[in-house]
Amino acid sequence: MHTVEWFGPQQGAGRDFPGGQRVTSGRARRSVLSHRGESPRSAASAPRTVPSPQSRGSGASAVEVRRSTRRRRTVSAYREGDRTVVLIPARMSEAEEQRWVSVMLDKLAAQESKRMLGDAELAARAELLSGQYLGGRARPATVRWVTNQNTRWGSCTPAEGSIRLSHRLQGMPEYVVDYVLLHELAHLLVPGHGRRFWQLLEAYPRTERARGYLEGVVAAGRLPHLTGPGDDQP
Repeated sequence: MHTVEWFGPQQGAGRDFPGGQRVTSGRARRSVLSHRGESPRSAASAPRTVPSPQSRGSGASAVEVRRSTRRRRTVSAYREGDRTVVLIPARMSEAEEQRWVSVMLDKLAAQESKRMLGDAELAARAELLSGQYLGGRARPATVRWVTNQNTRWGSCTPAEGSIRLSHRLQGMPEYVVDYVLLHELAHLLVPGHGRRFWQLLEAYPRTERARGYLEGVVAAGRLPHLTGPGDDQP
């Protein structure tokens, strides 16, 4: 995942792009967006929830601001249920807090808007794979990318018909993404990982190749925390 960062006046050397922006390979567990804040102010305070500005088009109805003494310049934000969590340095002033909350809400909304097309394409791909290999029997209600899924390549909730794929799969070969997607589609029909479940995947010709690819990624240490789709090894 790429993380977009902004730096203060004394930072931003090296691989920075115009405007103080730099693209790096981020591994923050739950951070969706990350920026460098400015010089902070007083001590840490308990998390507090504030109303989300009415102008934001997100589904989150409130913003929870969490101050941390460990943070010096970094500001991060992510969705958590029906709210948005913004993490800021403990000594940041209230004026800076308000400004960065506004900035992060805008950035999250923009990112989610862009991701909608990707989710739509993913849903279309799921429908195609279900028709090709599962007789069209697996019909998910929703299929989407998620950024807070760091211990699984994919997951599903059969009762809701929802499928979620880790954003870390983005950029991997298409047959690998198809395998993980098909794996989760099969779970809509068979919840466990018994013989019947694996028989459903036998029709996909690149199952073993995809499993080997994912195992290689983990072995190489590029994604050390990920195992496989659902609760099993890929």
